[in-house]
Amino acid sequence: MENLLSIITFLPLVAATILALFLRGDDAAAQRNAKWLALVATSATFILSLFLLAGFDPADTGMQFLEDYDWIVGLHYKMGVDGISVLFVLLTTFLMPITIAACWPVEVRVKEYMIAFLVLETLMIGVFTALDLVLFYLFFEAGLIPMFLIIGIWGGKERIYAAFKFFLYTFLGSVLMLVAMIVMYVQAGTTDMVALMQFDFAHETLGIGGFQIVGGLQTLLFLAFFASFAVKIPMWPVHTWLPDAHVQAPTAGSVILAAVMLKMGGYGLLRFSLPMFPVGAEVLGPLVLWMSVIAIVYTSLVALAQSDMKKLIAYSSVAHMGFVTMGIFAVNQQGVDGAIFQMLSHGFISGALFLIVGVIYDRMHTREIDAYGGLVNRMPVYALIFMFFTMANVGLPGTSGFVGEFLTLVGIFQVNTWVAAVATTGVILSAAYALWLYRRVVFGDLIKEALKTITDMTGRERAIFAPLVVMTLLLGVYPSLVTDLIGPSVGALVADYHTAPGVSDAAAQVTN
Repeated sequence: MENLLSIITFLPLVAATILALFLRGDDAAAQRNAKWLALVATSATFILSLFLLAGFDPADTGMQFLEDYDWIVGLHYKMGVDGISVLFVLLTTFLMPITIAACWPVEVRVKEYMIAFLVLETLMIGVFTALDLVLFYLFFEAGLIPMFLIIGIWGGKERIYAAFKFFLYTFLGSVLMLVAMIVMYVQAGTTDMVALMQFDFAHETLGIGGFQIVGGLQTLLFLAFFASFAVKIPMWPVHTWLPDAHVQAPTAGSVILAAVMLKMGGYGLLRFSLPMFPVGAEVLGPLVLWMSVIAIVYTSLVALAQSDMKKLIAYSSVAHMGFVTMGIFAVNQQGVDGAIFQMLSHGFISGALFLIVGVIYDRMHTREIDAYGGLVNRMPVYALIFMFFTMANVGLPGTSGFVGEFLTLVGIFQVNTWVAAVATTGVILSAAYALWLYRRVVFGDLIKEALKTITDMTGRERAIFAPLVVMTLLLGVYPSLVTDLIGPSVGALVADYHTAPGVSDAAAQVTN
C-alpha cells in the first residue's frame, strides 16, 4: 500500500480533527460517541500496522516503506522503518485501543481527553518512523504537549506541579539535542538521518579549557543527545520527574507514559547515539553502564519504601529501563536484542500494572497500599491477573519479562562481569518489592469495612487485560517472534559500530 506509513501515522490525527470539528455537546451521548470514535480510529490504526508487519522483510537491514518528499524551505518529509523501529510502531498501535477502552469511566471533558490521546498517538508513531532530523525533533518535542495536558487537566491533586516538572525536565534536556542537530547539519550538510548514519563526524581529541576530550566532536554530540534521551528513559539521576508524573496522571496517561513514551529514549540511543556517534559512545559507554546499574539497584531499593502503588510501579519502571540502557551499551547482539525485547516486554507489563492499579482506584479512589488487603476474597479474577503480571515483572521464566532481562545480562556479562554481577541483584530486589506489594494488597484477611462490598473485574476490564496476557505469554515462550525480526538490523548496527573509524582507538584510550 502506497504511503502506508503516513496513513498509519496520521489516521489518529484525522480522527482527532473530526472529533474537534464535528462533535458537539457534553451530554452522555456525545461522550459515548467520542469514546467510540477514538476506539474505532485506534483499532483501525492497529489493523493497518499489521499490514506493515506483514510486508516487512526482516532480512533487509535497510529502511523499508520509504516515503521521501520535498518539504518546505528545502527540508524533506522522509519516513521509513527497519527491524529496530517497526516493532515500536506495532507496540504503540497495539496499546492505544486498550488505553482508550480503559478511558470508559472518564466523564470530565471526554471529547478533549480523546483528542489528546489521538494526537499523542500520531506524535509517538512519528518518532519511530521519521527519518529526517527536523521531522524527528518536531514529533519528539510535540509529544510533550498532549501528555502535559493529560496530566495537568485530568490528573490528581498535585497535577499542575507534576505536569510542569514533566514538561521542564524533558524539554530542557532536548534543548541540547536541538543545538547538536544544528551542528550536525552544518557539518554534514543534510538532515537525512540515513545519510547521517554514514557520515564520519570528527573524532580527534579536543583540548578545551585545559581538558582533553577524547572523541572530540563525536563525544560532545553524544552528550547533547544523551542529555535528552537519558531524561526521557529516564536514567538515574534525572529520573525524579517520573514518579510524580505517574502518581498524578490518570490511569490511561500512566499506561502510555510507561509503555510507549519512555521507549522513545531507548529508541533514540539506538537510532542516533550508537550509529552516528560511535566514538563518543565508546568513550562514555562505561559511565552509562554504571549509571544503569545504579538505576537498577537504587530505584529498586526506593521502590521497597513506597506506600503508593503507582509510585512503586514507577520506580520499578526506572529499574527495568536500567536493563535497557545496560543492554544497549553492551553493543553486542545479545545485549541490544535484549534491550529491544525488554522495551517491548516492559510496554505490555508496565501498562498492565498501571491498569491493575486503575481497576481498584476506580472503586476505592485511593492508591495507598495500606488501604487494601484481602482482595482475593472478593476479587479472585483480579487477584489472578495481578499475580500473573507481578510474576512477569519479576522476570519469571515463561513470561516476556524473563527473556529481556536474561538477554541483557548475557550481553553485558561478555563486556563487564562486575556490572553484570551488580545488575543481577536488581532481579532479586524486583522480586522483593513486587511480591511485597502483592501480598499487602491481595492476601490476608478482609478486615477493612470499605472493601467488603468491592466487586470483581467487569467484562470490559477482563477484555482489556486479555491481549496483554496473551502477548506477555507469547513472547515469553516464543521470543523468536521478536528476535528473528530485529536480529539482522541489530547485527548490522553492532557490526557498523565496531568497524566505525576511531572506535578501536577510543576503546584503547579508555582502557588505558
